[in-house]
Amino acid sequence: MPASVQPYFFLSYAHTPRFGPGGPDPDMWVERLFRDLCSHIMALTDLPAGSEAGFMDREIRSGEGWSERLGAALATCRVFVPLFSPRYFASEMCGKEWFAFAQRTIQHGAVSNQPAAEAIVPALWVPVPPSQLPGPAERLQFNHNTFGERYVTDGLYGLIKLRGYAEQYEQAVYELARRIVRVAETVRLHPVRPLDYRVVPSAFGHSGGQGPAPGGSPSRTLHVTVAAASRHDLPDGRSPEYYGESALDWNPYHPTSQRPVAYVAEDLVKNLNYQTTMSSFDDEAGHFDSKQPPTRPEILIVDRWAVEDEQRRQRLAAFDQEHRPWINVVVPWNRYDHQSRAKEAELARRLEETLPVKMGQGRAACRAAANGVASMETLGQILPQVVEAAAQQYLRHAQVYLPAGNTSTERPRLLGPMGMGGPPPLPPPAPFPPARRHGGGGPDGDTDEYGEDTDTDPGGRG
Repeated sequence: MPASVQPYFFLSYAHTPRFGPGGPDPDMWVERLFRDLCSHIMALTDLPAGSEAGFMDREIRSGEGWSERLGAALATCRVFVPLFSPRYFASEMCGKEWFAFAQRTIQHGAVSNQPAAEAIVPALWVPVPPSQLPGPAERLQFNHNTFGERYVTDGLYGLIKLRGYAEQYEQAVYELARRIVRVAETVRLHPVRPLDYRVVPSAFGHSGGQGPAPGGSPSRTLHVTVAAASRHDLPDGRSPEYYGESALDWNPYHPTSQRPVAYVAEDLVKNLNYQTTMSSFDDEAGHFDSKQPPTRPEILIVDRWAVEDEQRRQRLAAFDQEHRPWINVVVPWNRYDHQSRAKEAELARRLEETLPVKMGQGRAACRAAANGVASMETLGQILPQVVEAAAQQYLRHAQVYLPAGNTSTERPRLLGPMGMGGPPPLPPPAPFPPARRHGGGGPDGDTDEYGEDTDTDPGGRG
């Protein structure tokens, strides 16, 4: 992508429908804001004439190649500017844009050994109550008060539309431009390979027109467990440079990544509007009970070297014999790790023998994740699909109960952190487009995009 078309910032906003054919375009006010921001940024920086100070997708969304150009802009821009409004968080397309950019910041943070870089600079188009913000927006550390009191109460839309607030509008836009420049110069995100925007999940936890998951709600939870050694109990001859004080410190993608894979995965899962908990498999071993209904979907991250310890291998084998399809396995694998590459065939075979059910369970993406995720970039692409599959299996197996005064026509509700409290929950929206169904299916009637059983259970358990 030529440098001349790499935008300084990406303006992400929810399109407002026209009132009728030939009526005024409500997005013209967003275009004015965009032009004003570009003008300020050109004045505040040394960008050469003709540079792309900003990017907004209004003119290309329905045009040829819009997906590729959108993906390229998200992969190269320095700052992401979402225009907050109730409509914004109800938009799947805006959630996709947020996720694609946030994934870049997570990778940047892993390489620099820092939490995910704060290269997202939100702006209030219309004020949104904190209770309506999804998790990724709620977690942003951002003080809007520095842009002016009237900006906080009315948002940019109010300032730009209402007479008498021109001065407050100019102040807010100028301060926003200054913040964009300051963040761009501080964080310095590197360009990455563009994602396919059409299959990017939404950071707001919805897709297919289902509407947003409840903002600020603790109901979407997911647990991450890591099966790996610490540097104190490594197999003979295994290099300690990939390990730390506990399993949660395992860093398979060293030296490219400076952060343990558990924390990178946690950031990616949070970017799907989940709350997360984490633990070591060694600490959890013996606490699983397949006879009890699940309380949350789970991801088990496994180091192939973990099966070199016989006691841990036996615990993993026992875990595999329990029917828990709401737990999916992810196996990070670094082929630049010379020790792992030398023993790849042997370690892969032993893990396959230890976890035969889990290694073959689920849709195609889940099986690919269990067979080895070769890079941190690939982890970011495949983990959302694995999370979505685990969440759907959780909803199939979670316990239901009848509310007080229930009649036969009332819908039962789920027990557990994805179902307690409030109205009956909808199934969690798929981060990726639903797989095509061909009928048949496994014990739970689910098939993947190839028509294959997605809940493999060779032993007929359950």
